[in-house]
Amino acid sequence: MKSLLLVQKEQRVILDRFYDAICRHLGDCELHWLTSPEQANLKQYFHRIDVDSFDRIICFLRFKKEIKQVRFIRSIPNLVILEHDAYQNYIPGKYQGKFSKHYRKLPWARVVCSGYEVSEKLCAEGVDAAFVPKGYDQALLANRGVGRDIELGFLGSLGHEMYSQRRTLLETLAEQENLVVTRTQSGEEYVAMLNRIRIFVGADVGFGEYMIKNFEAMACGCLLLTWNQGDRENEALGFRDMENVVLYKAIDELREKLSLLRENPAKIEQIAAAGQQLVEGEYSWEVLGRRVAEAIQRPLRKKRVTRYLGFERYSLDG
Repeated sequence: MKSLLLVQKEQRVILDRFYDAICRHLGDCELHWLTSPEQANLKQYFHRIDVDSFDRIICFLRFKKEIKQVRFIRSIPNLVILEHDAYQNYIPGKYQGKFSKHYRKLPWARVVCSGYEVSEKLCAEGVDAAFVPKGYDQALLANRGVGRDIELGFLGSLGHEMYSQRRTLLETLAEQENLVVTRTQSGEEYVAMLNRIRIFVGADVGFGEYMIKNFEAMACGCLLLTWNQGDRENEALGFRDMENVVLYKAIDELREKLSLLRENPAKIEQIAAAGQQLVEGEYSWEVLGRRVAEAIQRPLRKKRVTRYLGFERYSLDG
């Protein structure tokens, strides 16, 4: 199966090894990095592409650019869309409901989503959705076995309006606990800081799925003390409260569990080790690249093309 994978050239999160793993497991796969202007004018970019020579064309591009070009995207054959932000479809904000509306116009396309419940909801709406979660870069992030001098910490963004609940939670917690909240450069500085943190506070309030930072923290040997995204999401990921992660749904619950952990330091080490073992086995980009490739290779829905008054019309075959 010959495939074309189109990805963002300018991206905050470094996903190179994820892409490499997808291509390796697909076998015959071309990887193209699109600039922002190229993503904004896919019709022009595709002038250089022989679309009929590919069995799959996979787009992992900016959603806000995709939705402005749906008329052209509908013409792309054998289409698979990778999406790590579809959770925004189901939470208040700029893109609430926009993903559903977009995918309804592409009913033959497969959408590979990073949230289990998001995928289930999209399937219920008639979308050909598949679930492959987020993960971490196994070549970059690891437990270095050094001393941890930060008991409680969070690394990441707080400024965007989408993170307002995250910011509120962390600010409230910082008033009651000695919480270190900071940002670092990607790469070595980020990994080194994670290796200093004993308990990483995940604060993705209301997202409905777990963001990449959760998996990265676990890979670096932190105990993950994270916002509970729900029983079905936890079951799909193998997250078990007080066994390989610690889950909370309120500040009071967080502090109560934190108090119990402080009374039993060995339990902290035990949970952190179990979490690290889980992500190393299941959530490296290498493993997830294989799962994405499997989702891509499964047969797609058939698209029927008809012509009416000189215009092409698309519908599902059967």
